[in-house]
Amino acid sequence: MDKPEFFVTPGAGEKLEAMLHYKQALRIGDRVEISGQGGWDDDLNFPEDLEAEIVRAFDNVERTLATAGATWRDVVHVNSYHLPDEADTIGERPTRVMAEQFRERMGDRAPIWTQLGVAALGAPKMRVEIRVTAILGRD
Repeated sequence: MDKPEFFVTPGAGEKLEAMLHYKQALRIGDRVEISGQGGWDDDLNFPEDLEAEIVRAFDNVERTLATAGATWRDVVHVNSYHLPDEADTIGERPTRVMAEQFRERMGDRAPIWTQLGVAALGAPKMRVEIRVTAILGRD
C-alpha cells in the first residue's frame, strides 16, 4: 500500500494550517483528495461578487491540486457547497458559473458532481466551497 503524503497550499493554506491544524491535500498513489477550497485570497478575504468568488475557488482548487502533482484534467469527482442564491434552489448563477468553469478547465471531460445548498460555510462572507478527487494519469 502506498504511503499517504500530505500537502499544504502556499499562501492561504499555510495560514489555515496554522490556525486550524489541517492540510489541504492528500495523495495516496495515483489518487489525490483535497479539502474544500473557498474563493479566498491569500489573506483569506472574499470578493464581493459571487461569480468572482466561484472562479477564485476554482483557482484555489487548481493551486491545491498542483501541490500534490495533479491538475483539473485529473479530476473525476466534485462536491460543491453553496449558500443558496435563491429561496428554493442554489440558483442559476452559481450553477452556470460552475458549469462554465468545468468546461474551461476540463475541456470535453466531465466529472461526476454533487452540488449541495447549505445554511453556512466555514468562514464569514464565504458562499461557495469546492472539494475534488483526482486520479493521476487518466490520459
